Amino acid sequence: MEAVPLVLLLFVVSSVLGDKHSLFYLYIVQSDLSVNNIYQLSVKTLLNDTQMDFYSSRDGIRTPKQSWVKEIEESEWKDGTEKLKFDGDLLHEFLVTQMEFSGHDPSERHVLQWRLGCERETLPDGSVSPLNCINDLHYDGEDLISYNWVWGNWTVSASQSSDLEKRWNNEDGLLQKAAVPDVYVFVKKSQTESSRLTLTCLATGFYPKDLKMRLRIFTTSLPDHLLTSSGVRPNGDGTYQLRKSVDVQEEDTAGYDCYVEHSSLQEPIIKPWGKNICV
Repeated sequence: MEAVPLVLLLFVVSSVLGDKHSLFYLYIVQSDLSVNNIYQLSVKTLLNDTQMDFYSSRDGIRTPKQSWVKEIEESEWKDGTEKLKFDGDLLHEFLVTQMEFSGHDPSERHVLQWRLGCERETLPDGSVSPLNCINDLHYDGEDLISYNWVWGNWTVSASQSSDLEKRWNNEDGLLQKAAVPDVYVFVKKSQTESSRLTLTCLATGFYPKDLKMRLRIFTTSLPDHLLTSSGVRPNGDGTYQLRKSVDVQEEDTAGYDCYVEHSSLQEPIIKPWGKNICV
């Protein structure tokens, strides 16, 4: 299997190995505003409860903890590292706001922890379903707020002010800004016929949730009844994903592409299928 970015890792593992798998991110932000507004960020990525990597803002280095992680392409590793830094900036902004909201002295050091991720399982039809998603924050070791996946809103812990809950639900938490989708295409053997291939397009990490995806042949959109769609699903960090697939004859893959439109994009993303094989 060729190298894949970490945002796709759980999707690929679940698709290939089946059964249940988990991917979680653990962020810790520490702030000491008495020293030039400096903050410290550390992040761990856990796949099936095994640490994959570690990032620290002390040296700005993201260190692999498993040998196979080193095979991830340099450009994808760099993009993933930049995403961690971006998340760290957002968390720092919220930490400062929370300190003010709590009436804490800005010269003191306080800690914000953010946990997010999901378990996923492969269903009998081959699709991947998210399970037990977590998205919660802790301030100075105490439960602060978490996302309720059933009701689709933020819920504060019993010890916190209801004003905090109202503010987060009005502002949609940390992800108020539009997030650009990452779009990837895959090819694998069809599960129903050995002579056919399944072309899959995955758009992930986008916000807001409205996104248009078309699978096309020579720029002509395929009708919906030929496609299999996951529907728009939450990622566990406030962003969303959408996956669509189509079965084609093994020798008939030329001219297919995935066409994605989103409000965060100035122009559509178009990804043709090539040698993106995952079997």
